[in-house]
Formats: sequence, C-alpha cells, structure tokens
Amino acid sequence: MKQDDALELARARYGLFAVLASNLAIAGVAVVGVWRLDGDKAVIVGVLTAAFTAVSSMTTAYLGIKAVSNTARSIALDASRRDAPAEMPAPRTP
Repeated sequence: MKQDDALELARARYGLFAVLASNLAIAGVAVVGVWRLDGDKAVIVGVLTAAFTAVSSMTTAYLGIKAVSNTARSIALDASRRDAPAEMPAPRTP
C-alpha cells in the first residue's frame, strides 16, 4: 500500500467517525430535549425536525464532499497515467 492510499484511508475513516460522532451527539441532545419537555407536542416536533435536518445535512455534506474528492482523485490519476512517458522497448540484439 502506497503512502497516498494510507493517507486517503485515514481521511475516510476519521471523516466518517466525525460524522457519526456528531450525528450521535445531535441525536442525544434531541432525546434529552424531548425527554425534558414533558409532552409539549409542538416543541417536540420542532426539536425532532431540527435534529433530523442537522443529521441529514451533515451526512449528505460528508458523502457529497467524499464523492467529489474521489472523482477528482481518479481524474488526476488518469491524467498522470496519460501524461507519463511510455516505456521504451529494449533494443533487439542481433
């Protein structure tokens, strides 16, 4: 495994970990908020709507950034392969 591949793997793991941790934190705050509101339905709906919006936005942003990053990386690798000089065949010996 090349160093670039290891770096990309670490970025993907820690990025996913950050998204999951923040989603769990948002869900935890929403659960505590709903629990402490003691049945005020209008406020509970508002808290749950805000929590769902935050979680879906965070996850969508991560996946979108990751997709664009992967696309840009594959384009750059393809361009570097195309621009690399072709290997010269060894001269034949008579």
